[in-house]
Amino acid sequence: MADSKQRHLHCCHGLQILTRLGATLIPPPAAGATQIITPINLILASIFVFVVYLRLKPAVPQTLPRAPPPTVFRTFTPPTLLPYNGLNGMPVYLSVRGRVFDVTSGRNFYGPGGPYANFAGRDASRGLACGSFDEEMLTKDLEGPLDTLEDLGPEEMEAMQGWEERFSEKYLVVGKLVPVGSEEAKASRS
Repeated sequence: MADSKQRHLHCCHGLQILTRLGATLIPPPAAGATQIITPINLILASIFVFVVYLRLKPAVPQTLPRAPPPTVFRTFTPPTLLPYNGLNGMPVYLSVRGRVFDVTSGRNFYGPGGPYANFAGRDASRGLACGSFDEEMLTKDLEGPLDTLEDLGPEEMEAMQGWEERFSEKYLVVGKLVPVGSEEAKASRS
């Protein structure tokens, strides 16, 4: 037992010596000094490093959308305009007073299911002039002459001009509408 007591004293004495040696090698923190490495400081340092990374990382190159294929001005007849109604991936065209407009960007209005869908691929002049979107406003005989609009009154003509101006400002003119059998129609086929 005396032997174990002696070993214990020896061990404690060794710890005291090491503690004294450590105290001379690593000075104790001064009174009132704060630690630098705290959880808050680690979080703030992480945020700082992240923000610096975001500022310095290389930017992803931006790619421009593909340009639409060039549109060639062409001559349409009522039957050749008809497929441009927005169905089966086709663009949406309509005609006002012989000018054919590409209204595809307004597909929500002029395409399938839109309020003006019955004008898609057709001459919309009379319907727009009269403020009516009914099927009766459309020319029934696509092989016959174009609607001359001669029976429209001054107010209706003014309304149609207003529509035509709006279309001219907003949409691209892609062609003109001519009657079937006209010289222009025959020339456009060759």
